[in-house]
Amino acid sequence: MKHKVISLLLAMVLGTFAFAQQQQPKNIILDTDIGPDYDDVGAMAILHALADKGECRILATIASNQYSSIAPVLSVLNTYFKRPGIPIGVVRGKAVNIPCSQKWDSLIVTRYPHRIKNNDEAENATTLYRRILAAQPDQSVTIVTIGFMTNMANLLQSKPDKVSPLNGVALVKKKVKLLVSMAACFNQEMGKFKEFNVEKDSVSSKTTFDNWPSPIIFSGFEIGEKIHTGLPITKDKSITHSPVKDVFQKSIPLDPNDAKGRMSWDETAVLVAVRGYERYFDVVKVKGKMICNSDGSNLWDKTGSRDRYLVLKMPIPEIEAVLNTLIMHQPKAN
Repeated sequence: MKHKVISLLLAMVLGTFAFAQQQQPKNIILDTDIGPDYDDVGAMAILHALADKGECRILATIASNQYSSIAPVLSVLNTYFKRPGIPIGVVRGKAVNIPCSQKWDSLIVTRYPHRIKNNDEAENATTLYRRILAAQPDQSVTIVTIGFMTNMANLLQSKPDKVSPLNGVALVKKKVKLLVSMAACFNQEMGKFKEFNVEKDSVSSKTTFDNWPSPIIFSGFEIGEKIHTGLPITKDKSITHSPVKDVFQKSIPLDPNDAKGRMSWDETAVLVAVRGYERYFDVVKVKGKMICNSDGSNLWDKTGSRDRYLVLKMPIPEIEAVLNTLIMHQPKAN
């Protein structure tokens, strides 16, 4: 009997420890091209909402786009959600530079407070990645990319420095548990369709996906295309003085394709990065490897073992409700 009691107590302790381990907040770095599309704003709202719920720690918000107001936009959103000190990085050197055609960026930068006033005040993205990763426990970081792969390629190609004796590939392998990427296409158009995030810097995309040393989960174009969000926040009169609401309210009417809300490519990637896919999606049954072609299209190598891509499971209205509820989340009171 004594041995049974000891065994039972040990099982309870181990079970409690395992549960506690599962409840530890995810360490997240968000890499975004925020500007050409506004689903990135919904994705950032979701990320901050999940951080407020204790489900993640936002280690940095980093831009893969170079247009002039991208760092101030990130600063506005981080400040609005009461995290003005989150490190912000911007890609340096050769990179994509696409401005915000709908002009919602100038709207919120003018209207809301922000610590970082221009891109020069933000850190070099590669330097910031190396500094953040070097300081984290091994295999503890999830990176979620909802933009171009420029920063990922630059990180992989980075050299040892004062923060780490490891080169980029070794540093990623040591510190990054998972990459979740809104990228590519995995439906019947695969091989012909050139997904925006992959195609705009196809050289960096190919470098990244050929050489990334940790597991990748892809939220493909075909996932977010079917899921629409953003209308509920525009109609909620209780939400006032919100940059998230302002962005959706300004942008949705400008595109007839958004009558039911904006397609939610980036929101799905952030949700999966923090909560995992199991409640919301299936994944391709057998792991493989995404093959990036030089023109920005992609294929799937079934003999690979690194990657998975999402497959729809939860009924679309239900996942839209989950995402919209998070997008409407309001910052914690001071």
